[in-house]
Amino acid sequence: MAVFDSLSFRAIVLAACLPLLGGCNKLLFAIANAPAHFAAVDTRVDIAYGDKPRQYLDTYAPPGAKGLPVVVFWYGGAWTSGSKSDYRFVGTALAQNGFVAVLPDYRLYPAATFPGFIDDAARAVAWVEHHAREFGGDPTRVVLMGHSAGAHMAAMLALAPKYLAAAGAAQSDIVGFVGLSGPYVLEPDTAVLRTIFASPYRQADWQPVQYANSKAPPVLLLHGLDDERVKFLETRQLRDALIARGVSVEMELYEGGSHADTVAGFSVFRRERMPTLQRVVDFVRRITR
Repeated sequence: MAVFDSLSFRAIVLAACLPLLGGCNKLLFAIANAPAHFAAVDTRVDIAYGDKPRQYLDTYAPPGAKGLPVVVFWYGGAWTSGSKSDYRFVGTALAQNGFVAVLPDYRLYPAATFPGFIDDAARAVAWVEHHAREFGGDPTRVVLMGHSAGAHMAAMLALAPKYLAAAGAAQSDIVGFVGLSGPYVLEPDTAVLRTIFASPYRQADWQPVQYANSKAPPVLLLHGLDDERVKFLETRQLRDALIARGVSVEMELYEGGSHADTVAGFSVFRRERMPTLQRVVDFVRRITR
């Protein structure tokens, strides 16, 4: 007689999650987020960090958190789609490993074009620096992290001080940057992207690799070798540019890894296949010690 046990269920869910994030399917996000609803994590949602549409964020913290490192995570979606609520599994995973996680929304095209969403991201960091202690975080130990378009945004803040300065945030509080499958050498190749990244701005303005400098914080870059959306060579180019300027950079490229896999690895159902969560946890613990 066949037994439908937890392993069987896990296998079914794993199969369902294979295309996770690829089509932004709400059902698949719901599957990834299901365990987070039962986690012992202090979650606060829809906190305003500005007065414009979509300038809201969620926080995740261990119970009784006090003075913990803060990881700010921005999701991807080609600057045209995405929601912080879809990535509850990321915030929960980070909180369960002893960090305070902050997940901001930001304005999307057509409501915003470059650098509007970068300005939103900077404003979210300024909010974190002013309010971190209210939810158990240490405002002087902030790590910026993102996936895909979100990795681009996090990299811009980590490498181009003008954005945080304009928002009233302190660059000195940024102690690390984690990039998951990011377009660091972005060349707009669709009509929409050419509208988002348009004159008077140029590649030198929107490519994070152009801002590589010796004062950048320690960096961790993760990318799948089978990523068909953003080639892993962009991660390698950013790594090389930073190392040439004396920055501490760690890079890991995953055989068979897709564009979504680096963030999907934060889900309970994907950690065994894609160990990105543990890699990030080890890095953040080390640089915030």
